[in-house]
Amino acid sequence: MLAPARRLGDGARVKSSTSSRDTGGLLLAVGAFAIWGVLPLYFHALSEVPALQVLSHRIVWSMLLLGVVVLAVGRGRSILAAARGRTLLLLIASAALIAVNWLVYIWAVQHHHVLEGSLGYFINPLVNVALGVLVLGERLRRWQGVAIGVAAAGVVVLALSGGGSLWISLVLAASFGLYGLVRKMVAIDALGGLTIETVLLAPIALGVLIYASANGQASFGVSWRLDGMLVAAGLITSVPLLMFAAAARRMPLATLGLLQYIAPTLQFAEAVLVFGEPVTRVHAVTFVLIWSGCALYAWDSVRAARGRAAPVVAD
Repeated sequence: MLAPARRLGDGARVKSSTSSRDTGGLLLAVGAFAIWGVLPLYFHALSEVPALQVLSHRIVWSMLLLGVVVLAVGRGRSILAAARGRTLLLLIASAALIAVNWLVYIWAVQHHHVLEGSLGYFINPLVNVALGVLVLGERLRRWQGVAIGVAAAGVVVLALSGGGSLWISLVLAASFGLYGLVRKMVAIDALGGLTIETVLLAPIALGVLIYASANGQASFGVSWRLDGMLVAAGLITSVPLLMFAAAARRMPLATLGLLQYIAPTLQFAEAVLVFGEPVTRVHAVTFVLIWSGCALYAWDSVRAARGRAAPVVAD
C-alpha cells in the first residue's frame, strides 16, 4: 500500500509544480503585455523630447541595464561566442527592424496617432502567420486564412478612405513581424539577442545624443523629472521583454497568443479615453474587421491547441 501512496504523492507534487509554473508564466505574460499597453502614457509624457532622442536614450540605458544583468548571471562569454557569423548578421537585421519599430511608435504617440499604433499591433499576429506561410513554408489552417482575409479587408477599407496615417499601422505591424521572423531564425536566446541588438545600436544612439548636446538641443540635464524618465527608458524596454521571454518558456504558445491582445486593447482605450483621439466611421469599420480577424485567429489557435492536447485512445 505504501508504493501507490508514494506515487500518488509524487503525482500531486508534479501537478502542483506544473500549476505553479503555469501561474507564474501567466503573471509574467500579463505583466509584460500590461507594461507595453501603458507605454503611450510614458511616451506622451516625453512629448517635449524629440522622438529620436527618446529612442537613443531607450537604447543606451537598455544596454547598460542588460550589461549588468549579463555580468550578474555570468553570460558574457557565451553571448559573445554565439554572436558571430550568420547569427551576427541576423542580429544586425533584427536590431535595425526593432529600432524602426520603436522610433515610429514613439513618433506616433507624440503626434497623437495612438489609435493607428494600436491598430498596427492588432494586425501584427496575423502578419506573423502570413510571414510563416510565405517565408518559412508553414501550412496555413483554413480559419487562419479566413482571419487574415478579414483583417486585410479592414486595412483595405482604411486605405481606400484615404487614411493618411495608415502607414503607421503598416510599418509597425511589418517591422515587428519581420523582427519576430528574424529572431526565430537566430540561434541565440532572448537575453543574448536583446543585449547584442542594443550593443549594435548603441554607437548610433550615442552619436545622436552627442550631436544634440553639441548643438544645445539635448533634453537630458534639463530637469530631474525628464532625466529620471529618460533613464527609466532602459527599464521599460528591457524588463517586459525579459518577462515575455520567461513567460514563453512556461506556458502554451496558444495562451500566449491570446494574451498579446492585452497591449493593443489598452492602447486603443488610452487613445480614445485619455488622449481623446476621434474614432471616425471608417475607423469603426476598420477595427470591427480587424477585431473579427483577431477573434477568428484566437478561436482557431485555441481549437488547434485543444486538438493537439486531446488524448489518443488505443483500439
